[in-house]
Amino acid sequence: MAQTFGTPFIGREDELARLTGVLERAAAGDPRAVLLAGDAGVGKTRTLTEAAAHAASTGMTVLTGHCVDLGDVGLPYLPFTEILGAAAADERLAPAFTAHPAVDRLIGTASGTGGTPDPGGRLQLFEGIAGLLADLADLTPLLLVLEDLHWADQSSRDLLRFLLSRGVLQRPSPGGPPRRLAVFASYRADDLHRRHPLRPLLAELIRLPAVDRLELRPMADADVARLVRALRTGPVSDGTVRRIVDRAEGNAFYAEELLAALPGDDTPDSSGVPGGLGSLADVLLIRIEQLSETAQQVLRTAAVAGRRVGHDLLRDAVQLPEEELESALREAVGRQLLLPGDDATYSFRHALTREAVYADLLPGERVRLHGLFARLLAEEGRSAKSAAERAHHSRESHDLADALAASLEAADHAQLVGAPAEELRHLETALELWAVVDADARPESHDTVTLTLRASAAAARAGEPHRAVQLTRSALARAGADTDSELAARVRYTLAGNLIRIDSLNDAFTYSSEALALIPAEPPSYTWVWAAATHVMAARQVGREEDAERVARQALEIAERLRLGDAQADLIISLVGMEAHNRRTAQGRDRLRRARELARTAGNLPVEMRALFNLAIGCYESGALDECLTWVGDGLDRARRAGLLSSPYALELRYLESLVLYTLGRWDECGRAAAEDAELLPSAGGFATGPALYVALARGELDAATTGARALLDRPFDWMATLVASVVLTDAAALRGDAEEAVRRMSASVEALTDASVSERPDVVVRLAALTLAAVADAAEESRLSGDATAAKRCAETAADLLELARSTAARGEDGTEQGPEGLAWLARAEAEGVRAATGPDVDAWDRAVTAFGYGDPYELARCRRRLAEALLTADRREEAAEQAHAARDTAVRLGAVPLREAVDTLVRRGRLVDTPAPGDRIAALTARESDVLRLLGRGRTNRQIGEELFISGKTASVHVSNILAKLGAASRTEAVAIAYREGLIEPETTAST
Repeated sequence: MAQTFGTPFIGREDELARLTGVLERAAAGDPRAVLLAGDAGVGKTRTLTEAAAHAASTGMTVLTGHCVDLGDVGLPYLPFTEILGAAAADERLAPAFTAHPAVDRLIGTASGTGGTPDPGGRLQLFEGIAGLLADLADLTPLLLVLEDLHWADQSSRDLLRFLLSRGVLQRPSPGGPPRRLAVFASYRADDLHRRHPLRPLLAELIRLPAVDRLELRPMADADVARLVRALRTGPVSDGTVRRIVDRAEGNAFYAEELLAALPGDDTPDSSGVPGGLGSLADVLLIRIEQLSETAQQVLRTAAVAGRRVGHDLLRDAVQLPEEELESALREAVGRQLLLPGDDATYSFRHALTREAVYADLLPGERVRLHGLFARLLAEEGRSAKSAAERAHHSRESHDLADALAASLEAADHAQLVGAPAEELRHLETALELWAVVDADARPESHDTVTLTLRASAAAARAGEPHRAVQLTRSALARAGADTDSELAARVRYTLAGNLIRIDSLNDAFTYSSEALALIPAEPPSYTWVWAAATHVMAARQVGREEDAERVARQALEIAERLRLGDAQADLIISLVGMEAHNRRTAQGRDRLRRARELARTAGNLPVEMRALFNLAIGCYESGALDECLTWVGDGLDRARRAGLLSSPYALELRYLESLVLYTLGRWDECGRAAAEDAELLPSAGGFATGPALYVALARGELDAATTGARALLDRPFDWMATLVASVVLTDAAALRGDAEEAVRRMSASVEALTDASVSERPDVVVRLAALTLAAVADAAEESRLSGDATAAKRCAETAADLLELARSTAARGEDGTEQGPEGLAWLARAEAEGVRAATGPDVDAWDRAVTAFGYGDPYELARCRRRLAEALLTADRREEAAEQAHAARDTAVRLGAVPLREAVDTLVRRGRLVDTPAPGDRIAALTARESDVLRLLGRGRTNRQIGEELFISGKTASVHVSNILAKLGAASRTEAVAIAYREGLIEPETTAST
């Protein structure tokens, strides 16, 4: 780091010790990261500089990158560009770059050319940087320092997330070289307002095992006093020290500046700290006014350039003779207002100094200097950084024509390096400027329709679907009658695709149909193929299956002729959904795997994500839940590494992962995943944590579950959020015994979900009907017991209507296919509840429901077993009833499903059922290996010790222990052993007498 300080390091010994401890671990091959937080001026840079000096003294290579505050300018990957540039200039490290050509886009490409972005380029860039840093760490122990993350652009935040969660901090493979790397990153804690974009990233990173957070709190008063006395070359009175300590409030920088602003003859009788200073800015301005007029002019000019400025650029801007400039710079450096860098640059020693100087500029002076820098940067050439900075200076100087041209150049560069958020920002700025720039000053190579369409694509890639729709609608409005037909078609099919993502399906079909009508299928064209692919998806969403299949087969043939691999993949995915061998079948999933490979080869990550989602949901629908989790993991890993965890299919996969964990009874994992996602997901992705509400409801937390469900409905309409809320609120009404509310809730839900889908009733209606039928059946039984035949008849009629709704929905299916195991299980439960409502519990009906839920849903299986136990008890088959009740209770205890356990306990007491099964039943439930594991559990062995004795891994032993707990209905290892002794599964150990 180029920063140098002549002052002693005081008051941060403990924090420095923690950082040096991390450095020692990193140098030994244990990669670590530290997030250093603190208010402005509290000493973050000073502490990092000390840590970096320690690292360098022990042989580590230190590379530093800075984030800058230039208002609305987006400089993608700026801190990493600085780090990689320094590494490339180091002769020891430069050879490592040869193996990672993707990194050249950051350090070897001066400008972009626009055009079609490479969807896989961002991932290649991220992986290239991670691979390069790993190779550099093989050459030398490495410390990366990133300063001022609160100013980081979104792409830099995405890259940092990738590097820390999936890249450089991951331990190397067994037998590989140790990863000798540490990452220190600082940010201003006082700048992080509630909606600051850095907050979600910090919440995610701090949960990583290799990432620590270190907060620099205000210094103790005694340490501030020590600092003041150490800094003062002459005597300083106790009163002055006390006043500085009181004013500084533990802020080291403020204390230093107060001391520097003192008159030169501080004595016990002098006034000491200047009065009338309302803030740190006032103190800084007093300091600056002590400089010569020429030095002040240099500082004011440098402040307009930013936190750091190159010597040549500053020289050209101040337009002073070389000797006068050097004298002024020497004065500013001597007063420690500016610091010289190794790369012929000057930086403000502290960002607060630059902010104070800039704020004190006169309006006209500010405009003039911004204009001067814009002109100088234009003369430098078309470097990516200068284009973005030039755009900023031009806007601030009101040169809107140049700001437009520079914004377009900056957008091209952002696109080239895979920075969609920054590209969107520059394009939106260009569109705003277009309207106010004279026509003859606008670039001839651009038009507003194409620019707006490009901005919508950037918004979609940046995870802003609603903004993408708004921009595409704007492009359509800008497209007049004279717009080229191919461009007009592109606008319409792009709008259709964006509308599908926000569930505006009728409109999507309208625009996709218009797109196809604008251009012919022959001669074959890229535009027609993608218009057709989009139309296929839209047509399927509105139930136009024949239209969709006809267009899909025609488009697939043309895509194959044109060798458009990603379009082929997209069309194959659509066709699989319309064929007999759909995603639920092995043949269908084989075709989806081929589509995934086509998309991956073509570098089209969104289409690859679509394939992965269909593979995962196909497994779920066919009851292959473990295989489903495997595909979910693959999809989320791809999305995470590309920084696309908030993209549509990634959100769907997150929901599916939580749903499978809930379905499998892995409720604690489901809850943890939801808690981790809560701070990270965009508001539109709240549904992804929905299954955690199912867990809360099943565990008896009705208020929390219903509050969460209503929160999902309070947001702008989202189909998936409505589905989740509908399940929770309907089941909650049933658990409370409120049949009327359950019926009302279900009716409203079916109407909302069916209207939105513009198709057959969605499959979830079967589940909603079954849940509502449970409440209606309860009411019917209560009416029969009380002798109210009229109420009982009314309940039976309501139940018949609900059962018919479930049957008709299951028979058609929302996509025209037969129900999978889950749908059939809910239909079986609906049938059983319908019989219960009409005539009372029926053994055969509930036996079918129990069998149906045996595909892998322990909670619903247990709920059905409870009802089967009731039916068996009514039929006076008491032993069988006891067996079913006990099995249901075991599951309820294991899952923590309190309402179900209490209901079963009531049934057991009422029916005087034996609540323990025969020992032989327990023994038969365990495999031979599980019996061996249970025997060692009884001896108090740990998982590792069990693995060693049985010659299996500790992880495998852990799986066996989990299975044993589930089969015995035990909540802990101790309870499992107690049950095993009681049931005679293991014998107490005997010891010889001594």
